[in-house]
Amino acid sequence: MLIHTLALTSYRNYEETTVSFGPKVNVFVGENAQGKTNLLEAIYVVALAKSHRTPKDKELIGFDRPFARIHTKGQVRTGEIELDLILSGKGKKGKINGLEQRRLSDYVGTLNVVMFAPEDLDLVKGSPQVRRRFIDMELGQISPVYLHELSLYGKILKQRNVLLKDMQQKRSSEFTMLDVLTDQLIEKAAFIVKKRAEFIVQLEKWAIPIHESISRGKELLKLRYIPSFEVSDMGNMTKIKEDLEHVYKQKKENEVRRGTTLFGPHRDDIAFSVNGLDVQTYGSQGQQRTTALSLKLAEIDLIYAEIGEYPILLLDDVLSELDDYRQSHLLETIQSRVQTFVTTTSIGGLHQNVLREARVFTVVHGAVERME
Repeated sequence: MLIHTLALTSYRNYEETTVSFGPKVNVFVGENAQGKTNLLEAIYVVALAKSHRTPKDKELIGFDRPFARIHTKGQVRTGEIELDLILSGKGKKGKINGLEQRRLSDYVGTLNVVMFAPEDLDLVKGSPQVRRRFIDMELGQISPVYLHELSLYGKILKQRNVLLKDMQQKRSSEFTMLDVLTDQLIEKAAFIVKKRAEFIVQLEKWAIPIHESISRGKELLKLRYIPSFEVSDMGNMTKIKEDLEHVYKQKKENEVRRGTTLFGPHRDDIAFSVNGLDVQTYGSQGQQRTTALSLKLAEIDLIYAEIGEYPILLLDDVLSELDDYRQSHLLETIQSRVQTFVTTTSIGGLHQNVLREARVFTVVHGAVERME
């Protein structure tokens, strides 16, 4: 996968900008708050139709502008590709090769990206919400069906929570409607749990040898998906539905009393262990960072295994956060395989092997210029 050009209109601090990229490494150099991260974010948004930095699309639209547009031309295994994403107060519209897609889940996955930013180093020690988002963003790229089912789950969950809140405050006693929404929620939840559990198994397969290599053979990484309810068999949809149905039936009064849905994929988590010890609780900062790096590099291999080509890699000011050894391992792993975009405040912090094949740009106040 390659991106040849990126054109932005009224996107954050870019009024009208078009940039042409090289096939290997592209480096954006500049002081903080000049727009380097905005460029990487735009590539991420045009691929996944959402930002890694904010859930609010209006923050992506230039000040006092009615809409923002991200347009990119590139190449995937099947040929040339052109993506167009419009963001406005009315929502998002995505086009593939000029054809508007009816659903965003049909649009997402055409271009695959892996983002590695400083906040991703908090993947291990951060909140469960961070880890759920990590699964959903990566799994959604390789499975449009998952993305669609997840969206439907979110809508049903919202309806169910509104009803539970009304019931808590005695404004409603619609137990029949609650049962209907519960049945709908179970149907979607079982699919999500099964797909997530399968994804974690695959991710672990790719992450174990990477982590072992980075730790010089001293550490064994293990991943575990943790549902918010007891599941007898995560590989069996029928069993998951039965288990969840039992939980909702048993805890119905408690949920009404609390006014919210207490169980389901929206409350699940992932656990990481190294040599049998929980990394989140007992791991050193180095082990936590090695785990995060291993997961990100594993994503690249997993996507390649699933779709037959490597994704685009976005490194947002993350190299400065890694020591020389981890930085070298990252760069050696991606070398000549993955088109990579890097932001940095100084070229001096970059490995010479990177600069040898890189196309370098300076970014000042939203103006991008190539360095010769």
